[in-house]
Amino acid sequence: MEERTQIEFLDIDADDQYKNLAELVVNKCFETEDLLKTKLYISLILTTPDQIQKLNNTYRKINKPTDVLSFPMFEKEELVNFESDIEEPLGDIVISIEQVKKQAVEYGHSFEREYAYMLVHGFYHLMGYDHIELSDRTQMREKEENVLNQLNIIRE
Repeated sequence: MEERTQIEFLDIDADDQYKNLAELVVNKCFETEDLLKTKLYISLILTTPDQIQKLNNTYRKINKPTDVLSFPMFEKEELVNFESDIEEPLGDIVISIEQVKKQAVEYGHSFEREYAYMLVHGFYHLMGYDHIELSDRTQMREKEENVLNQLNIIRE
């Protein structure tokens, strides 16, 4: 399996569990969206609430922590039938591991499920999907659940 994720641990300890699950989920996302032939990859930063709050404030002018941030490198239309021999990022995903742990407890499912969901959610933002309008949210949620179901990472 080709590595599609470059992971940085920012102010948290490196963890193979996080890395391995990220690779599994991101590869399934690439497969599902027919991007395996590309040289695209995702830059993933796993960090703390303080660090993600700084990024959220800098880039979105929202001065509070959040669970996941996505910074796409392409417009949605550019990714249709995407071809390139150049290794380049699809974009950056930043996840607050502490927030993932809290939400897993809050929503009553495993850390694995919540972390995988954050990865898939971030991926689809990089692909140009959003959840502002109901029709867009419905389409994005269907894509997210499809990937998670293929990996048998289901709600408990």
